[in-house]
Amino acid sequence: MAKTIKEDRLRWILPIINKEVKLIDAVKLCPYSGRSLERWVTDYRMGGEEALEPKSTRPKTNPNETLWLKEKVIAIRKETGKCALKIHWNLKKKGFAIDERTISKILKTKGLVRKYRTRKINHEYVRAKLKPGELVEIDVKYVPEDIENKQYFQYTATDVAGRWRYLKAYDEQSSFNSVRFASEVKDRAPFEIRAIKTDNHSTFTNRYIGYSKSSDPLRPRLHSLDLWCQQNQIIHYLIDPGKPQQNGTVERSHRSDQESFYDRNTFKNFEHLQYRLRLWNMYYNDLEHCGLNGKTPNEFVRDYQLIKPPYVCA
Repeated sequence: MAKTIKEDRLRWILPIINKEVKLIDAVKLCPYSGRSLERWVTDYRMGGEEALEPKSTRPKTNPNETLWLKEKVIAIRKETGKCALKIHWNLKKKGFAIDERTISKILKTKGLVRKYRTRKINHEYVRAKLKPGELVEIDVKYVPEDIENKQYFQYTATDVAGRWRYLKAYDEQSSFNSVRFASEVKDRAPFEIRAIKTDNHSTFTNRYIGYSKSSDPLRPRLHSLDLWCQQNQIIHYLIDPGKPQQNGTVERSHRSDQESFYDRNTFKNFEHLQYRLRLWNMYYNDLEHCGLNGKTPNEFVRDYQLIKPPYVCA
C-alpha cells in the first residue's frame, strides 16, 4: 500500500508510462478520473516524480501587500457603499493601481459584500443607444420620514443615456409642481430634451381621469404637462399601467437615493432637506457608473458634446 499521495499516484501512472496498460483501461479500475491520470502522466514526463507532489490550494499572498491601501478600500466601502468596480475607478483616478478582483477579495474577506438574488434570464435584452436628452424619465419619490410632521415629495428627472439627474423637493405632489419641475429640468439640463417618460399618475396625465370627463371624445381635455410639452416641442411618453420597470432608470436611481442618502441623513426642516438634496444631486452626477464604463454622468455628457455636434430638435 502507498504511504504518501505521491506514491499512490506513481503506482497508477507507471504502468501507463511503461505501456503495460492503456489509460482507457486503467480508468475502469482507478478511483481517480481519467483527466487526473492524464494530468499526472504529463507532470511526470515533464518533471519526474517530484512533479507528482500535491500542491497547496491555498491562495498565494503578496509579500509586498500595502496595508494602508487595503484599509483605504475598506474605508471607502463603509463610507460610500461603492461596489468593487467603482472603488477601482475611483482609486485609479487618484493614481492608485489596484485590480477590481483584488478589491472584491478584500471586501469578501472582511464580510462587506451582500448576497444578491440571482434570476435566470432566458433571453437577451437589446438596448438602443440613445443620445443625451433623447429620453428623460421623470418620477416622484416619497421622502421616507415626515419632517416637522409633514410629508414631502422628491421629483426626479434621469437621462436614460447618460444617467444625468436633477432632483427637487416639493411640499405637494401636484400637476402644477410637475410642470414647474419639468421647466426647471429643461433650463438646467446640459443638453436639449427631446422626450420625457412618466407613469400614469394624475400629476402627469389625464388619460385615466380627464379623458372620460371630456365633452368631446375626439378632443379630450389635455393635462397641463401635455400642454407644456406641446409648447416646447417635447414628446411625452407614458409607461403601461402597472409596469414600473419600464421606468427602470429612474426607479433604480431612487434605490440609490434611499440607500445612500435618506438612510444616512436626518433633516431638521424643509430648507435643510432642499440643501442636502442639492449636494447629493451634485455628488451623484460626479459619481462613476457601471453602465457608463466608469464615467460619471457629467463626463459622459461633456465627452458626447465634444465628439458629436449638438442635434436640432425638429
